[in-house]
Parts: sequence; C-alpha cells; structure tokens
Amino acid sequence: MITILKNLMSMNDNNKVKIGIIGIGRMGITHYSILNSHPDVSIKAVVDTSGHILSLIEKYLKGVKTYKAYNELFRHEKLDAVIICTPPTLHYPIAIEAAEKNIHVFSEKPFTTQKELGLKLSEIYEQKGLVNQVGYVNRFNDIFIKVKEYLDFEVIGKVIRFKSEMFSCTITKAEEGNTWRDSQENGGGALFEVASHAIDLIIFLIGKPDKITGSSLTKIYSKNVEDAVYATLLYRSGISGTLNVNWSDESYRKPTNKIEIFGTGGKILADQHGIKIYTKIAFPEYKLSQGWNSIYITDVFKPVPFYVRGNEFTSELYHFIECIKNDEMKNRCSFRDATGTLEQIEAIFNDYELNGKF
Repeated sequence: MITILKNLMSMNDNNKVKIGIIGIGRMGITHYSILNSHPDVSIKAVVDTSGHILSLIEKYLKGVKTYKAYNELFRHEKLDAVIICTPPTLHYPIAIEAAEKNIHVFSEKPFTTQKELGLKLSEIYEQKGLVNQVGYVNRFNDIFIKVKEYLDFEVIGKVIRFKSEMFSCTITKAEEGNTWRDSQENGGGALFEVASHAIDLIIFLIGKPDKITGSSLTKIYSKNVEDAVYATLLYRSGISGTLNVNWSDESYRKPTNKIEIFGTGGKILADQHGIKIYTKIAFPEYKLSQGWNSIYITDVFKPVPFYVRGNEFTSELYHFIECIKNDEMKNRCSFRDATGTLEQIEAIFNDYELNGKF
C-alpha cells in the first residue's frame, strides 16, 4: 500500500506544471506564495543574484533548487514555465531563452521597454504556441471587470470622455540616479513603472487611442526620469481622454488606480475598491436604479484560494496556469496586449520630445 501511495504521489507531481521563478524580490516572493497554493503547480527552482536570499530559500524551502543565473536554471532544470520578476532590462533575454526551450512565460511589466522587441516576442510565442502573459493586474481586478461589463452593455451609453489616473508614493525624496528605477533604458520612471498600469486599463476598457498629444513629463525628485505624466488621448470615433499619473504623491499610502468615464447615458467613477455609477435609466438586470448607485468590491469579488496583496494577483497567476493546462483558453493579457501598451508609452515619449519641451 505504501508503495502504491508513493507511486501515485510521484505520478501526480509529474502531472503538475513545473515552474521556476527568476528574481525572488518583493514580486517574486508574492508570486511564489500564490503559486505554491495551486494544487497543480510544483515550484522547482528560483534564481536570484543575492546569496543571502538564496541561503534563506535553501534553509526554509526544502526541495526548491537555487541558482544565481537564469541560464544555469535553463541548463539544469526541465520546466514548463517561468515567472520573470527581474529588473525590466533582463525580461527580453530571459523570454528569448525560454522560448528557445519551449517554456511558457509570465513576465512582470514591462516585459520589454521597446515596441519592436515586444512585437518580436509576441510573434515568437504565438508561432510556437507558448502561453505568454504580462502582469497588468487591473485586467483581473473584479471592480474593473465589472466596469468593462457595464461599458460592453452600454449602461452609460456611448463613451464620450474619460480620465485615467494613478498615484503612489514610490519616489518621495531626491534620487541619486544609481538604481534601475532612475533609468529609462532599464524600465524605470513613472511612465514605464506606474503609468503603464493606467494606460493598459484604458486599452482594456476602451481600446487603443489613435493619437497622443499634449504630453508632459515632469521631474520632481528623480534625476534622470519623470515622476509625473500627463497626456491627452484621442480616438477617431470622437472619444477623448486624459492620463494623469504621479508616483511622488505622499497623500497616497498605496498605489491607487482611478478611472472616470462619461457617456451619453451616464457616468462611472471607479478605483480598485469600488464603483459609483450614475445612469439616466434603471438597469434591473444589473441591479442599477436610475441616478447614482454604489458598488463595492465585496459586492462583486470572486473568492480566490490564496489572498496576498489583492485578489487580482492570485487571479492573474491562476489564469496563467489555466491557460497552460487548457489550449483553448484565451489569455487575458498576452505579450501582444502588452505591446499595445508599449506603443502608447512610446507615443507619449515621442510627443513630449517633439512638442512638450520649451
């Protein structure tokens, strides 16, 4: 009987999605915690340049192998997928090597800092049929999913204008310019690090804009990159919107995404935690009365097996695993989707260089 049980355990482990995590800092630890709760996942190894971090992994996480370089991981481990949580400058070469070994990839954003490289990765992964996903968690937040439902059903009529904002207290003192956050080439700056979430939310809810204008990039504390971003987004359909982001706002304890959408039939005000919606007529099927309505995250959230930082973090990773297990599952935030966000980031940089400087 014991032998049979051991064989069953071995067989079950072989059927699990075998994962390596590259970069075991704040996000790497978050992803480890979530994926470790998934019954169909086996975390085989982690990579980090910090010997101290790796020694702690070896001490407390028995059975998890450790490596100081990602190429060592690929050389020694047979994996189904990797989670990339390194500074952005390493995302592209890691994803290329993973593709060569037919390994699925979940990458923290930005999965590259160049649109052309984003397109190249998208094509490679699509041709190989490999699952590819980028960590834009707003697409998995239950409030923003509900907002999308309202927009698709035209609860506020046709969209006319919107405002997408994000604020955080990431940089609140003078920077010396010696970290990856203070280098645009490495994916630093408020536009790549923070505004990308607000831009991706616009694309998810409303679609990609056709033109960017009136871009402003402002240094507050940083030496080499922008701390605040403002831009106007225009659509051929007549929709227009604004982007307003500041990662040096000490009045916000945690990063906050806000979106305001005005339509012919009403208005939506939403953040990660709730919605206020004004409708000119009632929508009983959505339990919306005429006038103002309030919806809270507790009204719409779907429970997750493991909670850390927010349901959306678990939802996005469980979605990634489901896409690996089910070939017919469409990924909600693919490399192709994330390249659309890179296109808008590039457009803001270009518009500012051409028209925003005095």
